[in-house]
Amino acid sequence: MSHREIWEIEVRHEGLNKYRHIRGSDRSVVEQKAVAQQLAWDEMWEKKQIAEKKKRDKESAIKSKEKKKELAIKITNEALEAIAQLEIILAHSLSVDNAIKWSSLLDNKPFPRSEPRKPRIKTEPKEPNKLNDVYKPKIPVAPNANDAKYKPKLGLLDKIFTKSKAQKEENAKKRYLKDLDSWNYEKKKLEEKAAKKYSEDYIAWISKKAEIKSKNMINESNYLAKLKKWQEDKYKYEQRQKKNNKKIKELKKLYQKKESGAVSDYCKMVLRNSEYPDYFPQKWDVFYQTESKVLIVDYSLPDIDSLPTLKNMKYVISRDKFTETHLSNTALNKLYDVLLYQIALRTIHELYDADVVNALDSIVFNGWVDSVDKATGKNINSCIMSLQASKDEFLSINLEKIDPKACFKQLKGVGSSKLHGLSPVAPIASIDKEDHRFISAYTVVDEVDESDNLAAMDWKDFENLIREIFEKEFVSSGGEVKITQASRDGGVDAVAFDPDPIRGGKIIIQAKRYTNVVGVSAVRDLYGTIVNEGANKGILVTTADYGADAYEFAKGKPLTLLNGGNLLHLLQKHGHKAKIDLKEAKKILTEQKI
Repeated sequence: MSHREIWEIEVRHEGLNKYRHIRGSDRSVVEQKAVAQQLAWDEMWEKKQIAEKKKRDKESAIKSKEKKKELAIKITNEALEAIAQLEIILAHSLSVDNAIKWSSLLDNKPFPRSEPRKPRIKTEPKEPNKLNDVYKPKIPVAPNANDAKYKPKLGLLDKIFTKSKAQKEENAKKRYLKDLDSWNYEKKKLEEKAAKKYSEDYIAWISKKAEIKSKNMINESNYLAKLKKWQEDKYKYEQRQKKNNKKIKELKKLYQKKESGAVSDYCKMVLRNSEYPDYFPQKWDVFYQTESKVLIVDYSLPDIDSLPTLKNMKYVISRDKFTETHLSNTALNKLYDVLLYQIALRTIHELYDADVVNALDSIVFNGWVDSVDKATGKNINSCIMSLQASKDEFLSINLEKIDPKACFKQLKGVGSSKLHGLSPVAPIASIDKEDHRFISAYTVVDEVDESDNLAAMDWKDFENLIREIFEKEFVSSGGEVKITQASRDGGVDAVAFDPDPIRGGKIIIQAKRYTNVVGVSAVRDLYGTIVNEGANKGILVTTADYGADAYEFAKGKPLTLLNGGNLLHLLQKHGHKAKIDLKEAKKILTEQKI
């Protein structure tokens, strides 16, 4: 009976997790079946992959649509919330304590950066010690001439024949000397090796020691540099902190005394603390009249185009699109008008609520809007509403239950019945920065050089010089300086308007081109002018110096006294040089009188 050979191939598909044994007596047939099976499984796998991808895509599309639906709902809720917030702008402020917490303005936070850590000093390696066993050569025991191996082995004949004995003794001695030479050579090699090892280690020690010492010095130097920088930054931080805290404490004292500028600054802080949406202008100007205790507020209102109008976002699944629904023009106009009435009432409420020293008897609110004139396309700024409310009258109103527009009208507010029309109205009272005493100025400072003696300068030129140099000083903060009618009577020489919320306001500047010491009377006159003008601060500038009584009087008052040296420094700060020679000036002025 003949024996037939059987062929077998195992076919596997990892993706489908399938396998099969194909057997047969014909090798080519088995191989064809194996290939066919593999192709069939590959096709099956590809179809499965396509089906699973379609399934995933469908699931992803469903999830995507669900997410879009959720996004539409989220946007709608946020839009409705944004509109709802505008409808309760006034109510939001009624539960807030609007008085300034002076302690919260003080910055007592420690310097934010930690002191640099001292570097870890690396220990220098120990110097190699020659006495250490590592540098002692391990020398074998020296040959001993008395050892048996170096003794001749003499027999009976050697005792008879002396020549044979002598030869053996000589051979023994040679063995000893040879071994001794070998031992000395080995000893020398071991000693040289030990010496070389010590020398190498010593050189390596010197190098390592120098390297570590250098690194320690660099690390120490870097540490000291970082420490110095840290100490300098900490000092500057703390000095700036003290300076700012001092300003706040001084402002608090001045506010408690109802100083005009301090009351204005306090009211600005109250308005700055008022929370409104980010798209509101948040700009205002205030002016406080000390005698009448009236506060005038010029307030920038939001333009109607800046208001949110979206009220609904919907996702249409069939079209895979978002659709939006916005407020109608009628609804938007109504929302805008109600919003502006609320802002006017809220602003007055916050200022009266914060008036803890009873500095305000009446508030005038002027609402201004920056917009584009649809007819001309030009930007315009119009006052569209104005309201004056006395403290007693306003505090008698229950703001929680009023209709904002009706309340505005009840308080005799001025404004169009449709505020969204942006019809201009005349403010009930205005902040007037103009002064009939102001005159045109002319340039002086650019013509001054080191040869010009300021103490002998024409007094009109001197006043213009002072105006110019202070204009340069205030220009960085957006301030302006104007000079007044030349009177030579010790009155107002120049007026600065500084918008800075802490140091700013109205500042009186007087220039005294003197050759003698300025006495206390000139300083008293300046202080009286500050009070009469309702200014925040006074600056007296002279080419000479001040007496002790003048400096004493200025202590604790909003007065700055600048002498000749200060004036030259101020000129130099802004790139100009001049001189002050009082003796020369006295001589020149005396000759001019003659």
